[in-house]
Amino acid sequence: MYINFGPILKKIVRASAVLTTSYVAGTVVDQEEIKGANQLLVLVDFTLGSLTDGRIKVEFSHDGLTYYQETDGTVSGASSLETVIDHKFTATGKYRLAIPIMDRYIKISAIGTGTVTNSLMTIDAVVGGQ
Repeated sequence: MYINFGPILKKIVRASAVLTTSYVAGTVVDQEEIKGANQLLVLVDFTLGSLTDGRIKVEFSHDGLTYYQETDGTVSGASSLETVIDHKFTATGKYRLAIPIMDRYIKISAIGTGTVTNSLMTIDAVVGGQ
């Protein structure tokens, strides 16, 4: 369910919870519910606790079955080396990630590295555009 702020919609992807040492997917964002959005803001509220770091990965799908992980390129000369990426957080804080979107489904998963004691992470998705 989205909270409607006019042309902007917010969805809770992950309620506040202790991280685990395996990736756990949050609620999938479905573009069918938010027709016309082309921008995604991922809002992460993170408490480090005893962890070394917390991470999220963002994946995209047109059919809801086959997901493609977010990538980034490093340019050298005329070549771009593409690598799948995740987003690493090494300090307690509130983080905002801006991601352009065109895919129908978006899955955001979270993981903790180290001892998960006293760690927490909340993830919200805010979408909009046109």
